[in-house]
Amino acid sequence: MKIFRATAAVALFAAICVGSVRAQQPRPGTTTPPTGPAPAVNVPETKIALVNSDEFADEKTGIVRLVVAMKKVETEFTPRRTELQTLQQQIEKATADLAKVGPMQSAQINQQQQDKIDQMKKEFQRKGEDAQPAYQKRLQEVLGPVYDDIGKALDVYAKARGITLVLDVTKVQGIVSAADSLDITKAFIVEFNSKNPATAAVTPPK
Repeated sequence: MKIFRATAAVALFAAICVGSVRAQQPRPGTTTPPTGPAPAVNVPETKIALVNSDEFADEKTGIVRLVVAMKKVETEFTPRRTELQTLQQQIEKATADLAKVGPMQSAQINQQQQDKIDQMKKEFQRKGEDAQPAYQKRLQEVLGPVYDDIGKALDVYAKARGITLVLDVTKVQGIVSAADSLDITKAFIVEFNSKNPATAAVTPPK
């Protein structure tokens, strides 16, 4: 199924309207052709449904396979996160200690302690900058295949029910209100969970 942004659809609709108005205005020096019955046009029947992809990752009511995959990545990076938190606490403590005892010790000792704090700050920044892209890459490796399967399953789900257009409300702007009957999120999650066990293999770290 194709997912369109409402803003793009509105822009296209506006362009069509403008084009229609301009087409209806006779050009200078031309005559308006005689009007007659418009030719019959076969307009395909459209059945629209809404889905909220944010709910897929809900720990309690979401897609179990996705939640398990996300937790696995979080667990893999727990040591790095703990290391950064510990280093940050050390920096804060050293900074507070220096502010407290600084006036009572020599400038040389103060400078030595400040140099140590600056070194810890550089280490913290470097490790944080290394961890962030590694975390994002791992998320893509693990969650990418799961989201691909979700997309394929959603396409099959929609076609089986005669749905011709599925809009993701988390990515579409301009939907003010809609009938609850249009939302297929919960029903799709239930079906996906029943057909896709949470124990499906997760991509191992490279």
